[in-house]
Formats: sequence, structure tokens, C-alpha cells
Amino acid sequence: MPILRLRGTTAVARRLVLAGFASLALLGSLGQTATAQTRFVFANESDFDTMDPHVAFDVGRIAVRLNVYDGLMRWQSNPAKLEPWIAESYAISKDGLTYTFKLRKGVKFHDGSEVKAADFVYSLERILALGKGAASLFKTMIDPGKAKAVDDTTVEFTLTKPSAIFLAIVPEIHVVNTTLVKKNEVNNDWGAAWMSKSSAGSGAYKLTQFDPAIGFVAARNPDHFKGWGPKFIDEIEFRGVKDTNTRVLGLMKGDFNGLGGYLQADQLKRIEESGKAKVHEAESMRVMMMQFNTTRAPLNDPDVRRALNQAFDYDGFNKNILGGQVERNPTPLPNTIWGNPKDIKGYAFDIEKGKALLAKASAKIDRPLEIHFLTGFGQSEQAAQLFQNGLQKMGIQSKVIGTPWPTIVERFSKPETTPDISIYWISTYYADPHNWIGEMFHSSGAGTFKNAHHYKNPKVDALLDKAVEATDQAVRAKYYEEAVRIVVDDAPGLWIYNTKWYGPYSKNLAGVVFCPIGNGLEMRTAYYE
Repeated sequence: MPILRLRGTTAVARRLVLAGFASLALLGSLGQTATAQTRFVFANESDFDTMDPHVAFDVGRIAVRLNVYDGLMRWQSNPAKLEPWIAESYAISKDGLTYTFKLRKGVKFHDGSEVKAADFVYSLERILALGKGAASLFKTMIDPGKAKAVDDTTVEFTLTKPSAIFLAIVPEIHVVNTTLVKKNEVNNDWGAAWMSKSSAGSGAYKLTQFDPAIGFVAARNPDHFKGWGPKFIDEIEFRGVKDTNTRVLGLMKGDFNGLGGYLQADQLKRIEESGKAKVHEAESMRVMMMQFNTTRAPLNDPDVRRALNQAFDYDGFNKNILGGQVERNPTPLPNTIWGNPKDIKGYAFDIEKGKALLAKASAKIDRPLEIHFLTGFGQSEQAAQLFQNGLQKMGIQSKVIGTPWPTIVERFSKPETTPDISIYWISTYYADPHNWIGEMFHSSGAGTFKNAHHYKNPKVDALLDKAVEATDQAVRAKYYEEAVRIVVDDAPGLWIYNTKWYGPYSKNLAGVVFCPIGNGLEMRTAYYE
């Protein structure tokens, strides 16, 4: 179990307020069935618009998947380790095509029925059929009908070709209760309408209430197969609260017990100095970036995109606005992972160089560019306004627009609805370079939230395909390094920093276990001292 360090109250941070925040009236509770000391309320930056574990594949809504559902494997601890979960063991065939998992016996769904191998088969088939969430990944390596229940406790997956990352994404096969979901199907929709607001899981917590305008409440599942310690949280509530000040003040007042771990430096300082809450610190891998829609003029011109990369004040943002809490990350890969070329310096803030690139570009910027930041994420808005300032110095007009996370993800699905420029983060969903460079820049992922730039380069596709098919990490690293160099030169995005996680929680909350995959939102081990 990783040890979370507690930040001292003497941390130095420079306060820079670029914009005010609108207040949101979202403090009403969904439920008060547990006592204050056994109840946990988390204020989330983005909304929980669905409870379906098979249609969302992001950190913004990961609390649903980590607490209400289980899988064969799960990423745990920091550095992240892939550990058996409902599976008690697994085997991989010599040709790398067949993965066989043996299930623990006696694992129960929330309705008391036993989790069986056939439920995992159905869950994967459902993911592939719905075509959302992690489907874009699974479709590249396994076809429908290629999962088989050998018996009640043995499930087998046969891939179309060897894949170095299949095991890493197996945790995304969140198992659902086949009988229950089928009972609620309408017009062969795989239970999609029902699952969006209900649950069919086996996780440590059972869904009790859900309102997409507020969030969800779940009660402790005393029969969860992982068991419980002597102290635990009886009820968890995750609310969508977009306004940063509302979240911070709510934590200090005791209305909330936890917030997302990526606040601005000035807000972290407020929390520390209040004496009412504490901030945990842990190493993480989370790249802040801008995605350019490469299908639409003028951003379909690489020279224009390179010019835009010169318009962002990286040091001003990382060192001044964020108080030096982050590290410059000049490529799509976190500095801390293998496969990232260590000699790439990346782009720098250079207005004159940007103007020179614009002058030689074939496309001309004849309209204001739209810069979309994530509503509720103060850093995203600050970056948008700083970028707008740099663009103005370069002679480029732009509009800054706030968009909620679920809304912008939906817009990414089509080139014509994808914004010109979108500012957000790519977090760790599994600890492999493919999590970033592979999903962000392979053409098969175009239209997902990771490949919102709809980038397509056949040479990059070929390198990424080879990297996934290879089994030797040193060989894979070379493919990824070459792909990164091409991508950085093509400039389909702008990469800002890799970060640490600073998790603000109530003073008496203990047992929070941070993992880069999930950001400490798995509440099974948490308790009040």
C-alpha cells in the first residue's frame, strides 16, 4: 500500500486569479441514511451523467467503476501494479493469443447471485456491441464471439493477434449481472437505457440513489469478496460540483470530505492554511495538453499548429500560476514512463518564431479560433485564458468557451462537432505508453476523448501497431520513441505538464490509497479515525 505524504502548510504558491467563478447551487444531499462519521461525500469536478460502466472510460467518472463494479484484474498501489481481483489466477498461451482466467468461487452480485465466467463473456460482448467506453481498445485485439466460458469459473479470451496491452486493459471488463441486464433490455439495447441510471454490479458499494443532475449514493456491500477492515465507510456519495470555490469552501466547512487532487496552487494553500482539512501528496502520471482538431482549416496545416505551440507561456503557467507543483512535459508521454525520448525539448514560448511559422503556412487564420476549457476545472480555464493572450500577441483572434466534460466527450465523436482546441488531461488508465501515445494518435481511435484531434498518419499507425505486437519492452520502447518524434513534429496538440496528485480530504479521514489509475477514488479501504 503506498504511503501518502501530507503536504506541509508552508508550501509556497503564487496566487494568480485570471477569472471569477460562478456559484452553483449543488450542495443538497442525495441521501442521509448513514451517520456523519460513517458517510463520505466527494465533490467531483465533472458530472456523473451515467452509471453504465461500459460507456465511460475516463477518470472523471471512474468512481462508479471502482466502487460499484469489479473486474478480473485491478490496478492497485503506486507505482501501479496489476493484481488479480475476481480472477485468482491467469495463464497466457505461448503464441500470446489465448488468455485464460480462473475465477474465485463465491463472488456475489449485489442481488446475491454468483458471478460466473459467462457474465464476463456477456460483459465483453456488451462492450463491443455498445461501441463506447473502452470498446475502441478491445476492438483492435478481439472480435465478438471470441470470449468463452469454459466452465462456471474459467473464462477464455482468444485475440485476433498478440497484444502487449491486453492484460493491462482487462480491468476494463467490468462484470455485470447478465440475467439482470437482459431482464431490463428494451428493443435489443443491451439494457443501455436501464443501465444508465441503475446498477448490476458486484462492487464494494451498492447503488442506492442516482440523479444525473447531482450524482450518486451507494451503500456498503458487507458481503464483498475482498472483505472489510475493522473500520469502514458505510455510505459514499459522489456529487458533481463544477465551481472550484464551492468545492473548496465545502471541504473546509465539512460539507464535503474529499475533492479532486488537481486544484490550483492558491486553492491548495487555502485548504492547508485553514486547518480544517489536509492535503495528501503522491507521484502521478497525468499529462495536461491541448488537442487541435486537425481536420478543420486552418488547423489542418502543420505549420499553423507549430505556430500555436509557440503561443503558450509554459513557464508562466507551470512555475507562476501553478507554483512549480508540476514538471514541463514536452511530449504526449509522461516524462516518467519508458518509451519517451529524453532528448526532446519540445516547443517553447516564442511569439516571433510563431509569427514566422504563420507567415510560411499555406493556410491562413481568417476566423477566431475556439478554445474550449472544462467547466469546473480551474486550471483548464486559466490555461485557456493564458493561451488566448499568447495568440493575441501573435495576431490570432480566439474565443474562450467553457464546456462540461460529458458534453465535450460527446462532441469529440465527430470531426465536425469537435472544437478547434480543447484543453484537458490524459490520465493513467493503465501503466503503458500505449495509454497515451497509442490511443491518442492511432487513427483507429479518432473520435474518442483521447484522439479528439482526429489525427491520422499512416507511418505513426504502423509504428504503434508494431509496438503493441512486440513482446520485448526494449523493442517496444524504440517504436514508441520514433512515433513520439513524428507526432511532436506534426504538432496535432500542445503538451504542457506532467503532475503530482494533491488530494484534499477531511482531517480525520484515513485509509485513502492512491493509485495513478483512479486517483484515490476507490473507497473500500477508507475510514474515519
